[in-house]
Amino acid sequence: MKKANHCFIGAGVHASTNIYPSAIEAGAAIQAISTRNIDRSKAALQRFGSTGTPYDDYKKMLENEECGGIVVVAQPEDHPSLVLDCIKAGKNVFVDKPLGMSAAGAAEIAHAAEAAGVIVMVGFMKRYAPCYTKLKEFISDGKLGHVRSFQGKFAVDSTPFCKNEEQFMKLVAIHFIDLVRYLFGEVVQVTGFKNSDNESISYSISLKFENGVVGSLYLAGMTAWSRESETMLVTFDHGFVIADEVTSLTVHESQTSADLPWKSLTESDTVYTPSATPMSGTLKDLYLRGFVGELTHFIDCCKAGEIPTSNARDNVKTMALCDQILADIL
Repeated sequence: MKKANHCFIGAGVHASTNIYPSAIEAGAAIQAISTRNIDRSKAALQRFGSTGTPYDDYKKMLENEECGGIVVVAQPEDHPSLVLDCIKAGKNVFVDKPLGMSAAGAAEIAHAAEAAGVIVMVGFMKRYAPCYTKLKEFISDGKLGHVRSFQGKFAVDSTPFCKNEEQFMKLVAIHFIDLVRYLFGEVVQVTGFKNSDNESISYSISLKFENGVVGSLYLAGMTAWSRESETMLVTFDHGFVIADEVTSLTVHESQTSADLPWKSLTESDTVYTPSATPMSGTLKDLYLRGFVGELTHFIDCCKAGEIPTSNARDNVKTMALCDQILADIL
């Protein structure tokens, strides 16, 4: 299979640990890398086995390189200007979240992308994690009936890089906020409470969606959660599904006949898990967390000229929900 040539802006820890390896696994060839330092760009190319071109000025890279798309993984505050410059250069763009720090800022970029006719995809990798794509299948196919409610938990130690509630919401919790939109649709009502102290964040949030689904989210950014943790329990008409720590999905199908369920072996639980093998190396984590999936989706959309699932316009709705939560919780 022919590799897809892509250029990259940024080579920090997250980019080097997650994005570059995932892009290569997804079928991308690194054509060029731009950072603020030419030696750093050369080192990144060498690290990932590329004979591409190093730059210390991304604008020169945009002028000189013809490629399938640009992958932007820089500081959050730099994303809007970097993406707008990529759009002006007529390039398709994958950008790590967040893209803009408000719904208004996100809308400006979405409008620019649509006017230029280029693809802009935002890196909400949880949409592409196998446990959540499988969960989405059960929601969509209706085999367990309609979704009625859910309970989600996302907890992590975000204190080293999030110093207030807005940073926590838009740099960390945004992944889970976007996930519930992807799974259940648009939110019409938000209520909740918080018990936060500067960078130590604790939220309990209740949500109601347009389709009637209701649910609760527990979000925490505390030193207690050095062991990052996430779960999603979804209740249907005829069973429930539990996504646990992105490594397993348990599907319970309840008995639907009129007879008492304890009289026979009619209920069932199916557990979906990845294979356990030392041959996976670090790629297992990149697949299960959705990094490879999101880069694969971007590359495929660029080739086909299709709008990505987590596109710039959809990002506006996620940013708006983040703003609404921050405004409405007590």
